[in-house]
Amino acid sequence: MSVVLILVDGMRPDSFQDLEKAREIAKRGASTMTATTVMPSITLPCHMSLFHSVDPSRHGTTTNVYAPQVRPINGLFDVLSGAKKQCAMYYTWQELRDLMRPGSLAVSSFRRGKTVGYEKASRLVAQEVIRDMNDPAYQISFAFAYLGHPDEAGHDYGWMSPEYLSAVKTAWEDIDNILRNLPQDCTVIITADHGGHDRTHGHDIPEDMIIPMIAIGPDFTPGSSLDGANIKDIAPTVAKLLGVEPDEDWEGKSLI
Repeated sequence: MSVVLILVDGMRPDSFQDLEKAREIAKRGASTMTATTVMPSITLPCHMSLFHSVDPSRHGTTTNVYAPQVRPINGLFDVLSGAKKQCAMYYTWQELRDLMRPGSLAVSSFRRGKTVGYEKASRLVAQEVIRDMNDPAYQISFAFAYLGHPDEAGHDYGWMSPEYLSAVKTAWEDIDNILRNLPQDCTVIITADHGGHDRTHGHDIPEDMIIPMIAIGPDFTPGSSLDGANIKDIAPTVAKLLGVEPDEDWEGKSLI
């Protein structure tokens, strides 16, 4: 049993409704297009809340600059590694390095988007996830794949612009590639950290706060709903899927 979490930075639910492949993938699992993220709806605070299952006011990171926790909470990587689960992370935005304590990862791959280009960097992430999840030497239980291209396109050209929608389409091509090449016993969760409007995000408005969430695997009924889901629910859900007790400070609920 293994879990792969795919997060597309800045992907609004209404950005892929015209993509046939995305609709087909959503139908394969349980889903909602009305899940919510946390305020401020900014990349690093949202990721910290996803992995630590608490609001930014609790973990303390409220901007894209990491703030050491005053009352530390174990994150998902920390909890899983403490239970002897092998974890992997593939990312293109270096600030995400602070999502876990040192030593929590069996595999870590950083591709600098500004250097190789964000579209190519995301494609490399997809290729590396496929490679390592199928390598018996790693025995990865949980992998996090970060696809950052849509957020960059949103800031450069505007959310829902042709360039942004093209980046979202490319992300779904990467998602489809990952899904087609994972081991059969793997559960996949697809989500975003936040949405966006104009050329920004971080506001308490639906365009920024509403995110998609799709879960595909034997514990999720195809076509069923994940209504009421919040980004803080992902860590408890992954822990339950892998048979690991959640941290006692986590505030989210398992979606199973």
